[in-house]
Amino acid sequence: MGVQKDSVKFNVGGRVMETTATTLANAGRNSMFGAMFDDNWNLLLSSNKEGQRFLDRNPDCFGILLDLLRTGELHIPPNIPEKLLYREALYYGLLDHVRAAKWGPFDGNRLRLSRSVQGQAPGDGTAIRAGPDGGCCVAHGSMVHVYDWMLDEHPPLSLDFQRVNDVGWVDSDNVVVGVSERLGRGDGGIGLFSSHSGELRYKFQVSHENQVKSYTAGALSFSSDYKIFSSCKGRSNEYGVGVWDQVTGKQIDFFYEPLGWSLGDADKLQWLEGSNCLLVATMFPRKDNCYISVLDFREKKMVWCWSDMGAHFTADEKRVRDAIAMEDNSSICVVNEFEDLGFMDLRSSAATSIRWSSRSRLMKGKMPDEPCYPKLALHEGQLFSSMNDCISVFCGPEWVLTSRLRRSYGGSICDFSIGGDRLFALHSEENVFDIWETPPPPIL
Repeated sequence: MGVQKDSVKFNVGGRVMETTATTLANAGRNSMFGAMFDDNWNLLLSSNKEGQRFLDRNPDCFGILLDLLRTGELHIPPNIPEKLLYREALYYGLLDHVRAAKWGPFDGNRLRLSRSVQGQAPGDGTAIRAGPDGGCCVAHGSMVHVYDWMLDEHPPLSLDFQRVNDVGWVDSDNVVVGVSERLGRGDGGIGLFSSHSGELRYKFQVSHENQVKSYTAGALSFSSDYKIFSSCKGRSNEYGVGVWDQVTGKQIDFFYEPLGWSLGDADKLQWLEGSNCLLVATMFPRKDNCYISVLDFREKKMVWCWSDMGAHFTADEKRVRDAIAMEDNSSICVVNEFEDLGFMDLRSSAATSIRWSSRSRLMKGKMPDEPCYPKLALHEGQLFSSMNDCISVFCGPEWVLTSRLRRSYGGSICDFSIGGDRLFALHSEENVFDIWETPPPPIL
């Protein structure tokens, strides 16, 4: 890149600052400074008679951002509000540079508690979902509260007293919400909302025998080819998993629940990109038994399934509380209420018994007054499991416990989610959620 070494002067709000063309080029093509160069990275002349480029912006923030371009490090003085700096970075097209300097690539073993946010809605939370850009959304009863990456809250999504069962991000601009049907109202189902304004853009309908039906939408999942999946319960025969095109909102498929099995009550869906199949799991206490299956929509068949029907449980063998598919290992990981991890082989067409691991810590005799059921997540080769007020991180081929994330305020963790290089943890006893970030690596 043939960047010139010429000095460049700026008059920012009355304060003159000088830098080099090389420093400005570090901002990249998509920034305001990148527009100051031609296609060959030659600096374009555009200055006043004093040789200065005037900017009617905050000079303190400009100096901080200029230093970030020079050194790759971000130092924010205590007298500068962070949101003011973010606003200025957005103006210059440097927001990605600021975010990269504030936290590094996600690593569960290096996470640090960044901050906690007190929510606006009363009562226990239902779910928290990380957004693709570092924001999140939190479901409380019939409300969904949406936060951007700066944790500024956008207008909430109000579902008119319909209980929210799950929520997910289509992209940084759109949120999908699944709610329960209210008898006699003909409502419920799934809606696509603007994450910025809270506006309902369209609803995803279920048709059965060429008639539109009202239904309760449960767990949600998304595929890379723009499909939305949801467990569905209707009043007729609409029990199963529906599929919609997230661009058009049209229903494109429906997998009906087989007799003696459970799909419509599922509280966990996971799209498996490698096999183009869907993991569907219904856990206790949603049903008296646990049902885990893998569906192939192309063949319209269940290609793998497991259930604890007929099993006899003792005090030391509690039921499965969550499940997650691990495609790289061709296995399904499950967890019980003691945070014991168990594994089942996906390569076997006839599901075998669970191989429980003794490496996870046992919680017998240590349950709090109001425990939360454990949840599982898999992110970039690391396995995460929440239990009470703690999240455990497991790594390596034997899934060794390598670190724990814990804080006391807020009580047990009822849900957590990973995305945008952040981990969000929602607490049950207080309306508060935590944000965990990985510090940036040191610059030598």
